[in-house]
Parts: sequence; structure tokens; C-alpha cells
Amino acid sequence: MIFEAADFVFRPPAVVSRARRVLIKPSASCPAPYPVTTSRDMLAVIIEGSRRVSDADILLLEGTPGGDPIYPVYQTLGYNFPRVLTLDVKDCIWVEVDNPLPKPLAVPTFWVPNVILSSDYLITVAPLKIFNGKASLSIMNLLTLLPVNKYYSRMRGGWEQLLKLGVEKVVADLYFTLPFDLGIVEASRKFISQGDPTQGETEEYGKVFVGGPYEVDGEISAALGLKSEHLDLIRETKVEFEA
Repeated sequence: MIFEAADFVFRPPAVVSRARRVLIKPSASCPAPYPVTTSRDMLAVIIEGSRRVSDADILLLEGTPGGDPIYPVYQTLGYNFPRVLTLDVKDCIWVEVDNPLPKPLAVPTFWVPNVILSSDYLITVAPLKIFNGKASLSIMNLLTLLPVNKYYSRMRGGWEQLLKLGVEKVVADLYFTLPFDLGIVEASRKFISQGDPTQGETEEYGKVFVGGPYEVDGEISAALGLKSEHLDLIRETKVEFEA
């Protein structure tokens, strides 16, 4: 569904009213403001909407590409919501989860924070970003849920052990392994970068997209004429997997 950003009110599905724990994954791996990261205002709208229908615990979970603490980033971005627990991926208990695909595209198992598995409803919230002509939306936002320490390469750092397998394939595998319930893309503005992910051009767009992560990202990519390899892989794999 597409909403006007100025009028957006989060109306969670009925399943949230029965949830005990709602986990929100913002795009907040660096201290740069929106549209590089998810805005505090958008998170506030989602939290407020959830609280109207549920007394569930609400968690924010994020990690940094270099494994640095996320809490200074939360503080800089103003993620100081009452009765919301903020978590750092690197401080969580990690568990190894099997990729449910019979033939994984790149990764047969992933190390992920256990709190994801114990949450009843999962929301990924990302800005509308385009890097080198490719969309980085609600599904790509899941990448920073992976603990860097489990995939670290001394030579190159970060998730290099994974990324050398092909980031598009890794993200497609992650989509099937961590089935997030809802994707929200904050598209009040469109951020376009050709290099440094914190530097680029900003254009007004005035929308908010809400729905299944694959459907939301696909709708945006089609509207903007963007090619997203991981979405193509997901579509092709869905046909085989569901058959």
C-alpha cells in the first residue's frame, strides 16, 4: 500500500494485537540523519500505532558494519523512546539458523540474534535509498542483523566472508531465512548515492510504502525503473520453493 507521507498513520494488522513481542529493525547503522537512516519520526509513528492495539514489548534491533557499538548511533539519531528496548546485534545471543531453501543460493545457514526468533512480529523499516543505480530498501536492510564477528575477515573487515559469495544472493537467502512480516519504506525523500553511502543527493518523493517486504521493494523498484538482482532471485526462487 502507498500512503502520502504527510498523512501517514500506522495501522498495524490484527496479529499485532495478539503479539507479546514486536521487533522493529530500523536502518540505523551509522549516525547520519534521514534519509540515510530511518527517521525518529517514522519510528515514533510505528511505535504509537502498535501501542494503540497491543501491550506487546517493543524492541529496536540494529548493528554496525564494523562491529562498533550501536548505542551511540541510537543516541545521535534520537531513538530514546519510552518503554522501548534498544538492542545491539553484537551483544545478542546468536544462533545458527538453517536456510529453508532446498538449494540455497549462497548461504546454507546464518548466524542471527536469538531475539529475532523469539519475537512474534517483525518489521523492517528503511529509507528509500539508491546506491549506484540499485535500490537498497526493506530487504537489503536485513543485512545488518548479521553479527559481523561471525563473518569477519581480517584482511577486508565487515561481512567479507559473506559478501564475497555475492551480496545479492546472500540477501535473497536471508529473505527466506528470516521471514519478516512487514516492510515499511520511508519515502518522504529519495536518497541517491554513487559511492559513499552517507553522501549523496536528496529528492522529495512524499510517500510511504507498507506491505510484505518483497512486495513493497518490488513496487518501488518498478515505479522507479530500478533493477534489483536480489528481487529477481527471490521471485525465481519463490516459484521453485512454493512448487
